[in-house]
Amino acid sequence: QVQLVESGGGLVQAGGSLRLSCAASGGTFSDFAMGWFHQAPGKERKFVAAISWTGGTPYYADSAKGRFTISRDNAKNTVYLQMHSLKPEDTAVYYCAARVRGGDYALGYASEYNYWGQGTQVTVSS
Repeated sequence: QVQLVESGGGLVQAGGSLRLSCAASGGTFSDFAMGWFHQAPGKERKFVAAISWTGGTPYYADSAKGRFTISRDNAKNTVYLQMHSLKPEDTAVYYCAARVRGGDYALGYASEYNYWGQGTQVTVSS
């Protein structure tokens, strides 16, 4: 069974930065496509960023482009989300997700992912 554990969330002022990490265990991490989603209270879960199993061209939601960077370290079974220029509207629980099919298609759909972490809270104050 694949387990994903996020860390790195917290409280930050607008304009600040955070780096989220997601450590995977129980599977062949290098085969997985990995994604980050977030969910604000009362709202649906939304795509933030994703990266294929090769670590090739990453994919971002429009709201994340230019501010967030997704990367992965297959030697450490870890995927990262570096967030800069944070805004109050980025406040949400951030979830890491793994998809067994590692290709770079349909990465923006939550339904594509097989495993999810428990989430880490990011709060951006104005």
